[in-house]
Amino acid sequence: MFSERVQSLVQSVADLATIVLVVILMVAVVAGVVLWVQDRFFQTTHTIRKNYPLIGRFRYLFEHIGEFLRQYFFAMDREELPFNRAQRAWVYRAAKDLSTMVPFGSTKNMLTPGRVIFLNDPYPTLDGSTAASQPMMIGPHARQPYVARSFHNISAMSYGALSKPAILALSKGASMAGCWLNTGEGGLSPFHLDGGCDIVFQIGTARYGVRDENGELSDEKLSAIAQHQQVKMFEIKLSQGAKPGKGGILPAAKVTAEIAKIRGIPLGKASISPNRHPDVGNAEELLDLIHRVREVTGKPVGIKMVIGTWEWLEDLFLAVHARGIESAPDYIQVDSGDGGTGAAPMSLMDDVGLHLAESLPLMVDLLTGYGLRDRVRVVASGKLITPNMVAWAIALGADFCVSARGYMFALGCIQAMQCHQNTCPTGVTTHDPKLQRGLVPADKARRVANFNRHIVNEVEVIAHSCGVAEPRLLRRHHARMVTGTSSVPLNSLWPTVEKEVYLRHGRRAAGGEVITRMPVQH
Repeated sequence: MFSERVQSLVQSVADLATIVLVVILMVAVVAGVVLWVQDRFFQTTHTIRKNYPLIGRFRYLFEHIGEFLRQYFFAMDREELPFNRAQRAWVYRAAKDLSTMVPFGSTKNMLTPGRVIFLNDPYPTLDGSTAASQPMMIGPHARQPYVARSFHNISAMSYGALSKPAILALSKGASMAGCWLNTGEGGLSPFHLDGGCDIVFQIGTARYGVRDENGELSDEKLSAIAQHQQVKMFEIKLSQGAKPGKGGILPAAKVTAEIAKIRGIPLGKASISPNRHPDVGNAEELLDLIHRVREVTGKPVGIKMVIGTWEWLEDLFLAVHARGIESAPDYIQVDSGDGGTGAAPMSLMDDVGLHLAESLPLMVDLLTGYGLRDRVRVVASGKLITPNMVAWAIALGADFCVSARGYMFALGCIQAMQCHQNTCPTGVTTHDPKLQRGLVPADKARRVANFNRHIVNEVEVIAHSCGVAEPRLLRRHHARMVTGTSSVPLNSLWPTVEKEVYLRHGRRAAGGEVITRMPVQH
C-alpha cells in the first residue's frame, strides 16, 4: 500500500487536474458562445458562419487539412497533382539511397494518352560496353567556357524563396554530385557558395544582386559576381513556368534583413519583379544584353523562358546570323508552362504558356532549321524528376535537364503547398527558425547527391535498354507516345527538321502552324 503522504500527493494532483480541466471546459464554452454570437449577429461576410454559427468555422480546418488527408489516406498512387505519390516515393527512396526496385508490376495505366514508352532494343548495350555520360562544353565563345559534368542539375530557386538550411544543403549536395546550382533571381548568397558547387547566377527582371541604387544593371556588380570562381555561367530570365508574363514574387514576411541586403531592396516589403526586362523589347536589345553580360563577366550567358508565340525566336535567330554566330545565347532553357516552385495566379499557372511536350521539340527544331543547334545548348525544365521524364526530354533534343521540385523532395518537401506562406512544415521554404530546425544541411546534402546519382544512373539504364551507349545518344525514334489504344513514334509527331532549312526556304512562322500535341503523362 502507498503511504498516506503519497496518497495525499496523488489526490492533490488529481484535484488540480480536475480544476484545470473544468477551467479549460469553462473557457471553451465561453469562447464557443462568444464565437457563436459573433458569427450569428455581428459578422456579415461569411454566409456559412452566419447560417451555421461556430460549426461553420470547421470548414476552414477541413479545407486546410484536406490536402494532407488526400495525400496520405485517400489518393491512389498515380492520382495526385502536381506530383503523385509514386513519383514522390521514387525521389524519396533515391534520395535516401534505398532500392528503387518495385514488385508485382507497374501501377501505370498502359493506355493513358500522352504516356511515353521507350523502345527496348533486342540487342541492348552490354554492361561492359556502356559509357558514362560525358561532360559537355557551354559557351565556346566566352573567355571562360564552362564544361558541365552532369546532364541533370538544380534549377533556379532563390535564397528568400528557400530557407538558409535548404540552400546550404543544395550547395553541398550539388558539389558532391558534380552538378550545377542555379541561384534563382534573388542574388548570390554566402550559402550558395558555402558548399563549393558550380553556380549559375540568374539575372531576373529586377536584377537583384547586380543592380545599382536606381535598380539598373550594374557592370561593377556583375564583374564582382563573376570574380567568384564557382560562378560558371549567367542566365537572363525572361519568364518562368509558374507565371509566364509576370515577375517574381517574394512576400513581405520572407524579406528579412539579410535577404533585403543581398537583393538590394527595402526590408519587410514584398519583393515584386517587373514582368519583363524594361530595356529588352526586341531581338536586337536582347542580344545587346547578352553581349554586355558576357563581355563584363567573361562567362557563358544563357536565356530562360516559357515559349508561347515563337515568331520572336525566329527574329532572334536571324539577328544572330546578321551579327555573327558568336552573338547567340550560349544556351536556351525551355521551361514548361504548367507551373513551378513559385507561387502565381492560377490563371497564369494553369493556362498560359506551352507545355514542355510541345515547346521543347519546337525549340530544338527551330535551332536546327536556323543552323544554330550546334552553337546553342538546350536545357529543359518542367517536372523532370524521374528517369523516364529526363530520358524523354533528352530524346526530344535536350542537352541538359534541370529540376527544382525534384531536389526539394530530396530535401524533405512533402508537397504541403505552403511554399508562399512562410509556414512550410519541412523547413524548405520558410524563414521561421522553429520550422527550419528539422532540416539539417549535412544530412540533406547527402540526399541531394543521392537523388542526382540515382536519376543519372537510371537514365543511363534506359539508354542502354534502347541500345545506345549513353543518354545523349537517345533520339526521337527511341520512344513512342500513347494516343489512345495505340502509340505513335515521337519522330512522327515531331519529324526531324533539315539543318538550315528555314535559312534557305523562309521562316517557319510564315508557312504556318505548329500542331498542339497532347501533354505527356509523367
